[in-house]
Amino acid sequence: MKTYVVGGAVRDELLGLPVKDRDWVVVGATPEQMLAQGYVQVGRDFPVFLHPQSHEEYALARTERKTAPGYTGFVVHAAPEVTLEDDLLRRDLSINAIAKDDDGELIDPHGGRADLAARVMRHVSPAFAEDPVRILRVARFAARFADFTVAPETMALMREMVAAGEVDALVAERVWQELARGLMEPTPSRMFAVLRECGALARLLPEVDALWGVPQRADYHPEIDTGVHVMMVIDMAARLGAELPARFAALTHDLGKAKTPADILPRHHGHETKSVALVEAVCERLRVPVECRDVARLAARFHGDMHRVEELRADTRLTILERCDALRRPERFELILLACEADHRGRLGWEERPYAAAATWRATLAAVRAVDAGAIARELAAQGRDQAQAIAQAVAAARVEAIKRLPAL
Repeated sequence: MKTYVVGGAVRDELLGLPVKDRDWVVVGATPEQMLAQGYVQVGRDFPVFLHPQSHEEYALARTERKTAPGYTGFVVHAAPEVTLEDDLLRRDLSINAIAKDDDGELIDPHGGRADLAARVMRHVSPAFAEDPVRILRVARFAARFADFTVAPETMALMREMVAAGEVDALVAERVWQELARGLMEPTPSRMFAVLRECGALARLLPEVDALWGVPQRADYHPEIDTGVHVMMVIDMAARLGAELPARFAALTHDLGKAKTPADILPRHHGHETKSVALVEAVCERLRVPVECRDVARLAARFHGDMHRVEELRADTRLTILERCDALRRPERFELILLACEADHRGRLGWEERPYAAAATWRATLAAVRAVDAGAIARELAAQGRDQAQAIAQAVAAARVEAIKRLPAL
């Protein structure tokens, strides 16, 4: 029985990056031997164990054989005679197929170190094509390692997989999981560039893929192309350190622009409402978590209004705050504002422009929250006017007046 550190931990150490988690491969052992040494089995599809002290994952060396479409259609064989080289052969990319033994010696049968030096992502073997999740993983790695390119032969293989319908077999939860992880990488636009180049984006997120080639007004969008703009927005959201709901909102806020009639381009009147419907369709199809869905839906509907807050009447500002449930959920409203800031600054030449609208919205919300609704209700009750409708109207009027008293920021 011999153990090796494998995969991302070895890769990141060679790149000089912090190693967060370590995965281990065990060669020459049986499940019974692992259990006898105190390991706890957690894998259902193949034998994976948790170390009794470190709780790191130790997987028995294994091979895989494709038996059905999709990423679950495999027969796994884990046995003492499976070698380390056998196990490394089934991995996705050469840079993830490097192992290190207890003495620190590297085992690199597929040229992973050379590809790390060349900043290339290259598939290990033709077996790459058997698992469509690997397309998403390559795209996600591109978002993490922005200076890496996809080897031409790997991109060609990914295109063949898309043409064969492999990505169509992916379950929604796994697609969302990989997209969410990619959105949280430093340069998320790279993920979508790779997916678009191999044709997978049109299958997985056709609403986003449709944005390229859709023009916008050059005075507001010097980059003109809507797809280019959205990629700039998600990269700006990453630069701003946005949480996932805001990054997803940045990705989907302009989906409706692909539905603009050709005869009114490059204007996009009413695209916000169209965007909301498309956001809801994407979220239902991919089973997007509720918080991401709600932030994306509200950002899609109101980002135009958010940008022009100084032009809005006081009662319109209050309506938007209420529609966003900002009084009860100010932390969610901050996510919406962050997505809007990314939209504002995600334009060619606008990257360093301050987003003054955010401060105005925060001041507006603070003024509204400072209105003592309880005191208003007690005063009306003392006057014998304690009907719910009268109280609601009086509170709303007081909030509008509070907004009107705000100085221009």
